[in-house]
Amino acid sequence: MKQKLFSFNGLCLRLQDSMKNNFKDMHCWVISEGMAGTENQCIAVAEALGVCFDVKRIKLRQPWKSLSPYLGFEQGYSFSPALTLPWPDIVIASGRKSIAASRYIKKQSNGKTFTVQIQDPRIDPAQFDLVAVPHHDPTRGKNVIVTDAAPNRITADKLQDATCNFEALSCLQKPRIAVLIGGNSKAYTMTSEVTRRLAVQLKALDGDLMITPSRRTGDENKEILRAHLPNTYIWDGTDENPYFAMLALADFILVTADSASMLSDACSTGAPTYMIPLEGGHPRLDKLHKHLIDKGVLRVFDSNLETYTYEPLRDAQMVAGAIIERINL
Repeated sequence: MKQKLFSFNGLCLRLQDSMKNNFKDMHCWVISEGMAGTENQCIAVAEALGVCFDVKRIKLRQPWKSLSPYLGFEQGYSFSPALTLPWPDIVIASGRKSIAASRYIKKQSNGKTFTVQIQDPRIDPAQFDLVAVPHHDPTRGKNVIVTDAAPNRITADKLQDATCNFEALSCLQKPRIAVLIGGNSKAYTMTSEVTRRLAVQLKALDGDLMITPSRRTGDENKEILRAHLPNTYIWDGTDENPYFAMLALADFILVTADSASMLSDACSTGAPTYMIPLEGGHPRLDKLHKHLIDKGVLRVFDSNLETYTYEPLRDAQMVAGAIIERINL
């Protein structure tokens, strides 16, 4: 797995690793609104950089809370908790409210803090030193780097370490099939009919299943899965989440269409990854799906699985490399 995951552009990666030595004494703030999905994207980039970092979860006071990021004129009292000296060398931020914090820190540090905005800020990207947007978002510019999907924390070492606490999964028969299930969202609906059809499809597959539902899956859908797949490993939500272990051990990965983050994670492993269609859709997610399918890293699940190979996504490492390049200019 490790060799497969890091075969991409090995020479450039070795150069990037050597340049990281210049960053060992730098300090970074990861700034978020406390939403796990966006925060983890920032942490992934910080980890790829190899810098020490603190996570700052901020709230905005009025009127910035309602008018950010368009109001501007941020002050010390705009934020809760307060943002104070010493200012970091690097800020990696994501989320609408974090934009105000990035601008404030840039100003207070007299431009010395290098600011990185993850995801489309929907304002002029020139307000930051670097902006990283996924392929399906529209913002482009001289300081904009375009990733394939969402930066994530998937690395060969993390996957290898993740299996240590889940010996039962390691004992499953090959091929092992990880099934990552999201559920209802603003864009998608996971109906009981969809779940029953999926359960029948899963039961017919040749291999041992590892299923992890989410809170959005809903109790009714979880019961449908348990009823149709009585001898299958289905995480019950009470112990440590086996999510990373499942990604590490899987020979195939199935992911519901609603979750951009799970699709990004799965397509960063090198394992054949199939998208489970749900009812509904959204133009941005449709663009993500099409891009990953066109790139050859994702296929649509139609009850059949076959092995295929692709270069795993390395979005966090791509963003980290862009930061290193610009700071070292």
